[in-house]
Amino acid sequence: MNAPAPLPTAETLRSALAGLLDGLPPRQAAQAVERLIATYRGATPTGAPILRDRADVVAYAAYRMPATFEAVRSALEAFAEAVPGWAPGGHVDVGGGTGAAAWAVGATWDGERPVTVLDWAEPALALGRELATAHPALRDARWHRSRIGSALTIESTDLVTVSYVLNELTAPDRASLVDAAADAAQAVVIVEPGTPDGYARVIEARDRLVAAGFRVAAPCPHSAACPIAPGTDWCHFSARVSRSSLHRQVKGGSLAYEDEKFSYVAATRLPVAPAAARVVRKPQIRKGQVLLDLCEKDPALRRATVTKRHGDLYRAARDTDWGDPWPPVGA
Repeated sequence: MNAPAPLPTAETLRSALAGLLDGLPPRQAAQAVERLIATYRGATPTGAPILRDRADVVAYAAYRMPATFEAVRSALEAFAEAVPGWAPGGHVDVGGGTGAAAWAVGATWDGERPVTVLDWAEPALALGRELATAHPALRDARWHRSRIGSALTIESTDLVTVSYVLNELTAPDRASLVDAAADAAQAVVIVEPGTPDGYARVIEARDRLVAAGFRVAAPCPHSAACPIAPGTDWCHFSARVSRSSLHRQVKGGSLAYEDEKFSYVAATRLPVAPAAARVVRKPQIRKGQVLLDLCEKDPALRRATVTKRHGDLYRAARDTDWGDPWPPVGA
């Protein structure tokens, strides 16, 4: 009899997280999430780990880990498209907590690789280690307690991810972290909340990576300065996330999903083939036409109107999503 096919990574993660909540009273989990969300949304960098104990970590992992996973996976998939044929031989996740980015790397590239997750919250690392037993590629991952800041040392590796971390750091610590990642890796992927402040931190990191000799692989079709005038707008994208019962309890409503807004930069020292243009807003589908807001190689922002007269390109535009490259390969 054949063995059952392995579960997709996202489904495996959701199943593992659901198991964690067994025995944790729903009200306690919801209260922990509400407190932690308020702390994460604060404007003041923290001087100590936000996740204090297992109850905090379980509640927040169940609530936030799927969204972080989907956002990072979206960024990694865009990076993989720009660097075809390459896969990381090793991965260091800085500030990785319970390991969402490590799971996302496993969902993007097949195979096993050395993985190290660094975080300053021991309860988060312990839970990440526990969750990793459900993922064959992560069973040998190393989980190290490290102060994320100017004194951080990152071992040499192929890929460094930094997701939802920069907002917790002072400006000097952010700069030190990005520089350390650039010194250590061939590729660096940074993800932040899709807010004006999150975008500003991403642009700051992007500038440092380019100055260090990196090429931007995604989302930008170029490594020149961002064409968005500071303070007028911000570049961000969206990833769909299945909502758990805890999500619905905390946020209310009955939808089975929500959309995680995020900003990111994926840069590398490797040769890149970035998209000719990137869709930077949700496409507007109207009768007989599709309006696409594009960031182009020039660099420039432009609205393109694709009509039925464009034939196959029009049909492709109707299937194009926010964050996709344009035009599609083969169009």
